[in-house]
Amino acid sequence: MKKLVLLFAVLLYGTANLSAIPRPEYPRPQFERTQWVNLNGDWTYSFDFSGSGMERELYKSTGFDQKIVVPFCPESELSGVGYKDFIPHFWYQRTVSVPQDWAGKKILLNFGAVYYKAEIYIDGTLAGRHFGGTSSFSVDITHLVKAGSRHNLVVYVQSDVRSMQQPAGKQNLQYESYACNYTRTTGIWQTVWMEAVHPEGLQSVQVITDIDQKQIVIRPRFYKELGGKLEVSLLDNGKVVAKQTVTANTHSSVVLPVKNMKTWSPESPFLYDVEYKVYNKQGVVVDQVKTYVGMRKVHIEGNKIYLNNQPFYQRLVLDQGFYPDGIWTAPSDEALRKDIELSMQAGFNGARLHQKVFEERFYYWADKIGYLTWGEASSWGMDCNDPIVARNFLTEWAEIVERDRNHPSLLIWTPTNEQFWPDRVQYPRFMEDLYKITKMIDPTRPFHGASGGTHIATDIWTIHDYEQDPSKLKERLYNGGKLAATPMWEIQLMPKNIGYNGLKYTDQYNFPGYNKDMPYLVDEFGGIKWNPSQQMESAQNTSWGYGEPPRSLEEFYARLEGQVNNVLSLSSDIWGYCYTQLTDVEQEQNGIYYYDRTPKFDMKRIHAIFSKDPENK
Repeated sequence: MKKLVLLFAVLLYGTANLSAIPRPEYPRPQFERTQWVNLNGDWTYSFDFSGSGMERELYKSTGFDQKIVVPFCPESELSGVGYKDFIPHFWYQRTVSVPQDWAGKKILLNFGAVYYKAEIYIDGTLAGRHFGGTSSFSVDITHLVKAGSRHNLVVYVQSDVRSMQQPAGKQNLQYESYACNYTRTTGIWQTVWMEAVHPEGLQSVQVITDIDQKQIVIRPRFYKELGGKLEVSLLDNGKVVAKQTVTANTHSSVVLPVKNMKTWSPESPFLYDVEYKVYNKQGVVVDQVKTYVGMRKVHIEGNKIYLNNQPFYQRLVLDQGFYPDGIWTAPSDEALRKDIELSMQAGFNGARLHQKVFEERFYYWADKIGYLTWGEASSWGMDCNDPIVARNFLTEWAEIVERDRNHPSLLIWTPTNEQFWPDRVQYPRFMEDLYKITKMIDPTRPFHGASGGTHIATDIWTIHDYEQDPSKLKERLYNGGKLAATPMWEIQLMPKNIGYNGLKYTDQYNFPGYNKDMPYLVDEFGGIKWNPSQQMESAQNTSWGYGEPPRSLEEFYARLEGQVNNVLSLSSDIWGYCYTQLTDVEQEQNGIYYYDRTPKFDMKRIHAIFSKDPENK
């Protein structure tokens, strides 16, 4: 009987600490409501390799023969499936119970992320469709469900990762993982949950922190505007320090003065709590949302990036966000936090979140702990010169920016990585569109169009260089008093006459060169391979890294420190770096930690190297 009661509570209320539910925490900590149901756990599933599932009407299924644990992808061990080959079509099924007290509410079915195309069916009826493997989305199922009733939920997933028509990130396009490409992720890979919202409820907010005027500007959006009120309260450790009430419509902006302002920074990651209350015409509270905000500003002056009006040197690490048992999905909320803590223990003050859109809980911990991040999409694997691909990517990218723009830890937007083979028409158009759309959705952050690639429209200049010899690395970066526009290995791949956005040119290669009016960062370098068993032939054949590996630990430390010191020595021109990488990932063994997150090195020595800044190099 006890088990039945526990199961019923889980189905109805999604309570946070019940071990029966994997990833039980609320998945959207910057927009949290109390009435929600966590749908993680056991679902049934079916492979559909031939794509005949629609003809067989699998969308009407009330249960498949096999079980999978959501939110872990079928390729992962945590899903209970562990199927590593390509999965072009996949079907999920489970029943959902709508609580009786949700009557009269808008019922939303939320997905953290589903790779790549998803169709949602309730009792055999199409409820919604979504394109994009890394952005969050909601489906309004109010008209298809009834409070107090159980309904059948089916999710149909399609993915053709080798088509060049969808972004793949570091998912391997071959059967087996190789080099810096890893196990694929198909289907549901973030939390699924139901939520009850009043029809006049708050749909979203954009929060702009203005530290110069010591104020917060909030732009709300509502599901319906029926003449109610929105009350916003700002709290400092539980004490209300500002409050404002406005008409509940999208024309209203809430301006909160922040007296005795406390700023957010890695050194002092202070967060204010924020409470939103929506009142109807009768003065009754119909919606409540809790969130937080960090007062911080990022901007560019000359060739430096500023944080809170002070030049801030970024010592970043490349974080791929892969896990041995969950692949793209962290096994627990604590694992997300641990990755940040491991990075900080190694001496980094932030991370470039590489070729993957990290879940919101990661940003939450970065906000709480004081850890800088760059937001990036999984652009590898797509043909960015194809207008249809560009159209799909622009939609997904817009959703990504809107979801994450209120996180104080996120400093830079980076939609693509190493795009250096573009054509002369569609690629510039694509980059210009990305720049404009990003600035329209979020004008508060620098835009970094193509990390280490062909820069068309960008606010910062970046370069990738994996030269292993520290002295040669410095020469390549700064030779004859000039900063390198791009590594030599990229020059051979670049077409001529590319260059937009007022970027300067170099005479020799006729492609855009570095403009000293913008920051220049080495946002990939290092990648020093270290595998203690690398002398064994089997290890040499199965592991991968950049260049010739060191022959001893002391040689490793000397090479690493030499590379970092030489980059730091150019700080008058180079304003930050990103080291590759935080952990080993499968066969790529150039991490500071092993894939299981255990340390490879003497972490005191590692911290002493990466905690240096230009003033104490």
